[in-house]
Amino acid sequence: MKKWLFMNIAMTIPPASIPMIELLLDPPLFLIYALLGGLLIAIIAAPLGVFMVWQRQSYFGAALAHSALLGLGLGLLLSINLSFSVILVSLSIAVVVHLLKAYSKLSSDTLLGILAHSSLAFGLILLSLQPQAQLNLMAFLFGDILSIDQLDLIFIGLLALGVAWFFKRHWQDLLNTTLNAELAQIEGIQTQKVQLYYVLLLALMIAMAMKMVGALLITSLLIIPAATARKYATSPEQMLGFSLIFGALSVILGVVTSLFWDIPTGASIVAVATVFFMISLIHRR
Repeated sequence: MKKWLFMNIAMTIPPASIPMIELLLDPPLFLIYALLGGLLIAIIAAPLGVFMVWQRQSYFGAALAHSALLGLGLGLLLSINLSFSVILVSLSIAVVVHLLKAYSKLSSDTLLGILAHSSLAFGLILLSLQPQAQLNLMAFLFGDILSIDQLDLIFIGLLALGVAWFFKRHWQDLLNTTLNAELAQIEGIQTQKVQLYYVLLLALMIAMAMKMVGALLITSLLIIPAATARKYATSPEQMLGFSLIFGALSVILGVVTSLFWDIPTGASIVAVATVFFMISLIHRR
């Protein structure tokens, strides 16, 4: 059995005595949780990712991912739940970015660059001031999807329902806002409000998925399946469907590959998604 698996199983029988094929045919509960959690994240990431690609907001996702480390530092400093502090900081950064983009004269990439690197710097400073803290920083940076528990699945499932409700109600509004915000306003769409809801859902998704894929890789899970789907789709709805398929396949193959080859699971998921993207480059539109 692989060492990556040792960290997530507590059994009286030595893990090495379990053949890998039996593990896949009769998966333990933690592996089922990992696959379910990963698939839910892929479902959530699909609609959020396609709009991130259309609106060219990949750097926005990176800024939110970097702010997660600030949330960790504040959580340790204030002795509060780390997941709660990460979610709170991510939502706060999302609101700040949205307001500054609407009312600041700075360009979008300049603003996001300042917030991304400053939140990362302050987060690292706060973490360095906690020498006694027992924190697996590597798990937050690169994720550990095999550590998902039942409570995580409940929260991710609720977020998936919220994302589904939002896009069912505002899909066309957000699409019109993406194509032409001024024309959408003339048609009566509250573009600022719809865009704010979108970035808040994006912040929640990044905060929750950080445990699975990691702060450094979560933006890749949003962008790469959507960018791959763009090569095959001929409509926004098709791009959403293909993005969902490529994201789900990346999660399943990434988890299986990490177990067989003894590599980090979050990195394996992103690597599989990248392979799909490289294959899509030879596809003629």
